[in-house]
Amino acid sequence: MKDLRHMLNDIDMEVHLTRHLIGKNSLSDRVMAAMKKVLRHEFLPADLRYCAYDNGPAPIGSGQTISQPYIVALMSDLLNTKPSDIILEIGTGSGYQAAILCQLVQQVYSVEIIEDLATMAQKRLIKLGYNNVKVRNDDGYFGWPEHAPYDGVIVTAATPHIPQPLIDQLQTGARLVIPVGLPYSYQELMVVEKKANSEIETRKVLGVGFVPLTGGHDKEIPYKDHLKPRI
Repeated sequence: MKDLRHMLNDIDMEVHLTRHLIGKNSLSDRVMAAMKKVLRHEFLPADLRYCAYDNGPAPIGSGQTISQPYIVALMSDLLNTKPSDIILEIGTGSGYQAAILCQLVQQVYSVEIIEDLATMAQKRLIKLGYNNVKVRNDDGYFGWPEHAPYDGVIVTAATPHIPQPLIDQLQTGARLVIPVGLPYSYQELMVVEKKANSEIETRKVLGVGFVPLTGGHDKEIPYKDHLKPRI
């Protein structure tokens, strides 16, 4: 059975193997320190904690998974966060990615469409002392406009296209990290940067495999394109 040390070594190995795709030889010290501090077994069901530090995804119930540690670390690194940032996460799941982000930024707002997962994640994060994260049960496609604009957005489920509401809720110069592709098919992890005049610049990083982003976005649900000031 692997431990935290093995997981960190596996992440370093994955970074080395994919360095030509991700454009770097190592992840930031801040991200790796967060990966070392957050204990992954605390975010898995009791009967699966034996595999908590394997470098792979694991089921957490409701048809959802906790992401591979390397991918969690990579996506956190690609956000390029600062300690003063306010970040939006779409797809809370078990709360593991949110806990990593809590180590890196001032505040995390996380949206989870499955009510049971949202409730359990919020309770777990509070119990573990993560007081700078709030979880909302809602359709993440539409983000969380009340707290926008954000210094970064991270999406932990795949969508066939980049949701416009999430771009709208980004600060100018901020990044959206998101897997884009069809469900259970080829997907690409992408970095989307919002430029001046709301223009976007996209960069494909590497192939990934995520559960699909679910919700009402396939229907004609109106989205009001406005941002409220941050309070």
